[in-house]
Amino acid sequence: MGLDPVIVTVSRAAPSLLAPSLPASRLRRFALALLLGLAAMPALAPAASSPAFAKGPDSLADLADAVSDAVVNISASQTVDDKHAGVPNLPQGTPFDDLFEEFFRRRGQGPQGGPQGGDNAPRQRRSSSLGSGFVIDPSGIIITNNHVIADANEVTVIFTDGQRLKAEVLGKDTKVDIAVLRVKPDKPLKSVKFGDSEKMRVGDWVMAVGNPFGLGGTVTAGIVSARNRNIDSGPYDNYIQTDASINKGNSGGPLFNMAGEVIGVNTAILSPSGGSVGIGFATPSATVAPVIEQLQKFGETRRGWLGVRIQNVDETIAESLGLGKARGALVAGVDEKGPGKPAGLKSGDVIVKFDGKDVKDSRELPKIVAATPVGREVAVVVVRGGKEQELKVTLGRLEDGEKQASLDAGKGDKGVAPSVSPVQKALGMEFGALSAESRKKFSLKDGAEGVLVTSVDPDSQAAEKRISAGDRILEINQDAVSKPEDVARKLKELKDQGRKSALLFVASPQDDKRFVPLSLN
Repeated sequence: MGLDPVIVTVSRAAPSLLAPSLPASRLRRFALALLLGLAAMPALAPAASSPAFAKGPDSLADLADAVSDAVVNISASQTVDDKHAGVPNLPQGTPFDDLFEEFFRRRGQGPQGGPQGGDNAPRQRRSSSLGSGFVIDPSGIIITNNHVIADANEVTVIFTDGQRLKAEVLGKDTKVDIAVLRVKPDKPLKSVKFGDSEKMRVGDWVMAVGNPFGLGGTVTAGIVSARNRNIDSGPYDNYIQTDASINKGNSGGPLFNMAGEVIGVNTAILSPSGGSVGIGFATPSATVAPVIEQLQKFGETRRGWLGVRIQNVDETIAESLGLGKARGALVAGVDEKGPGKPAGLKSGDVIVKFDGKDVKDSRELPKIVAATPVGREVAVVVVRGGKEQELKVTLGRLEDGEKQASLDAGKGDKGVAPSVSPVQKALGMEFGALSAESRKKFSLKDGAEGVLVTSVDPDSQAAEKRISAGDRILEINQDAVSKPEDVARKLKELKDQGRKSALLFVASPQDDKRFVPLSLN
């Protein structure tokens, strides 16, 4: 026989505590006491998990109405020479290349020209892309992603009323993927303002507006699902993660808080399929606003520059340097022409504070430095030899440093010579002294110093840490080494001191330097 489902109902009244056999007089006294007790109890706040507390806003219609006209579609088109228009897509270099070129040229549609083009007129192809943007100034200043308009010959802004205006690119920045456009409207445009992204918390409601798949005027909503996300897309990654649907075409569109302020620029999605799976990323307003100001004012960025190469401090490095806990940014190299050199910064310093701001890890330092005005003198606190020390640095301009680095790139002697016999072996590596032959073999500069790594056991921890033959050991626990015997002596000293790891300062054949912690066990 089947059983009916059990239905349990819970009333708002207190559960019955009365036994049916009690006398009427006792029942009256008990009921009076119970009522008095309930009256004296404080009112209970609704539980955090109750449906009334957990539900989102009743409607976003008013918010959408207020901001949608300030969100625009961006159409970016590019005209490129199409050398193979009309030619079958065959692998380059096949024996049929000349045959097909001649055939299509004679028909007037070959790679050297269109139907009317002639042999010397290359046929052109027009490609276009669609993205989103938003107006921040009624006079016609519009923000979008750099990747939306990166190589475009022509940019058109399409408004919600169908109006189309040609746009001029005032400036763009590849590092935070932002571009500033300007149009010339007949009347003031509807605009939106930036809010404070630093006030956003995980769980706050947000709304995205944009042009997914070219559909235009699409509103999606969700919450901030994470903050400070690093997706390895650039040096200043600090994304707001949201589950508000973001798809292709949403790039460059705004992410709003519930006050109608832009707290992020929708930039990227994480998706194996190419469509939204509920993980999208917006560049915070705190990151883009200063960049936009510089692009409007100068047409380019002007970021602060310290002139050091840094790496992260993990627990092993912290133990090797006596930091106590992992913190700060480890200086792996100092640019000879950078502002850090005259200020006294050295390889092996751990920067723990910059301009009064704590540096928690190596990801934070570039963002703090870049946001600091060029030419300002700042205090930099480093840990050197286990003690804190304050240095004064006058910041340079990052863009100038990058130009100089590109001019200096590629220098170095090349050559080949017989191999060098190893002299010492430790931690899965064999070491040899630097000589004229070894410098030629590994293409080392004449002034290269340190102890040469001649071979590395592929199963060793050194190989796991990407140390390879041709690298040089410059220091061990910040003590310089110049001979293979120095390496053996220093490692033995550390073991005798009961140290668990050794911190090697390693230089590549290209002279890129980094710190590598290796276990002594």
